[in-house]
Amino acid sequence: MSPQVMAWLEDSTLGHLMRDSGVWTYAVVNLAHILGIALLFGSIFVLDLRLLGLWPRIPLAYLARPTVVIAGAGFALAAMTGGGLLATKATDYIGNPFFPIKLAAIALGLLNIVLVRRLPAWKVRANPDLEPSQRRQLAWAGGVSLACWLTAISAGRLIAYW
Repeated sequence: MSPQVMAWLEDSTLGHLMRDSGVWTYAVVNLAHILGIALLFGSIFVLDLRLLGLWPRIPLAYLARPTVVIAGAGFALAAMTGGGLLATKATDYIGNPFFPIKLAAIALGLLNIVLVRRLPAWKVRANPDLEPSQRRQLAWAGGVSLACWLTAISAGRLIAYW
């Protein structure tokens, strides 16, 4: 993000609210952000391991249904609270090399979700006898997903240490 956007965000009503509402506002928003990440990654981790071939006796369609819903709720919570955390001191992130890495990893993770939903193998996920090529498609998607979300989480944590 440009320095102008970061300055605008920090000077926004949200930025002032996050800084001026007392220590508990930031603490609660931070805890909610961590909860969102836990919901997102916890469910995605289980689904991605299944896509990689673990637990083949558990039908993918049965596992995907709740994990996708939980991951979506977790992402929504993490994104909403992340905006508040960013607005608190947005200009401090200018020049931090981990911030663009985090944003890129999130964008790639979301793009991977869109692409997975278009895979022929995903469309027939209720079939317990996927062909080897379909299993490979899903395994690649699961591996890419893990790489994206682990990178986003790691970069997000490293932002604080720059």
